[in-house]
Amino acid sequence: MKKALITGITGQDGSYLAELLLSKDYEVHGLIRRASTFNTDRIDHLYRDIHDPAAKIFLYFGDLSVSGQLTDLLHDIRPEEIYHLGAQSHVRVSFDMPEYTADVTGLGTVRLLEAIRKTGIKTKFYQASSSEMFGAAPPPQSETTPFQPQSPYAAAKVYAYFIARNYRQAYNIFASNGILFNHESPRRGETFVTRKITRAATRIKLGLQKKLYLGNLDAKRDWGFAGDYVEAMWLMLQQEKPDDYVIATGETHSVREFAEKVFEKLDLDYKEYVDVDRKYFRPTEVDVLLGDASKAQKALGWTPKVGFEQLVDMMIEADGEIARKEKTLVDAGHTVDARIA
Repeated sequence: MKKALITGITGQDGSYLAELLLSKDYEVHGLIRRASTFNTDRIDHLYRDIHDPAAKIFLYFGDLSVSGQLTDLLHDIRPEEIYHLGAQSHVRVSFDMPEYTADVTGLGTVRLLEAIRKTGIKTKFYQASSSEMFGAAPPPQSETTPFQPQSPYAAAKVYAYFIARNYRQAYNIFASNGILFNHESPRRGETFVTRKITRAATRIKLGLQKKLYLGNLDAKRDWGFAGDYVEAMWLMLQQEKPDDYVIATGETHSVREFAEKVFEKLDLDYKEYVDVDRKYFRPTEVDVLLGDASKAQKALGWTPKVGFEQLVDMMIEADGEIARKEKTLVDAGHTVDARIA
């Protein structure tokens, strides 16, 4: 039974990846941040008490800013595969917290790589790189496109990308970069624009909300399904040699198109409910991200299975169910928390 360590296991990608690895009979170890409330909702359905002989997922409190703890963890677990997904991953927030973003998103990667080097464990390392690294570079963007980061988050990811390549060359560590374009799902955080739209639209449909406030409606993104993209992560670590791959659908849609599509499917006109609030604009914008994943298709045999329309339907269905439960509570005289504007 292979052992895998996932940082960021409680996030969208971490939860889908944990499901995939468990289905392949892995023993899965996950790093989670300590909080005063449980933040494991996305993986609760996978977890079994550690005293259960059938338990195959194990969680550890930790922090990517503490190098010694990461070294100890790798020494004790000795995973054959490490999937480094943990980060401060919200682009707009990175402008408000640039130092923290650099520390966790950028230096967190070198701390893990140093832990691999110091422990001497034989493992394969996946670095979650981002299409945001391309920034202002003209589309389509591929593995050979020069990076032009337009945010503290993107700059931190560029550092992490190059330090992974450096450790690959300097210390012969199996380190692969997955340059993933935007990938969404019903498990996406509610502050990310796609989920913010589907969450608000389904609530508006049921009279639970009146308006949705968004930033740049003209920004275009290459949106895929997170469940497809974690399969690409796994495939990268099954190769004989490490390499870097763009993972994308090859389609681009604007935020306006996404909102229009969601509201249209709910028989609503988005223009009546969506307002622009400039506080959601980034100081430096990324206009168009459009990925060329031909290398991954050829080398890994990977292609996306879920298309744009299917992704939208999936997210509307899931958030519609949440909205219906909220409506039931409201009708019964309860209040619901809806801090999504």
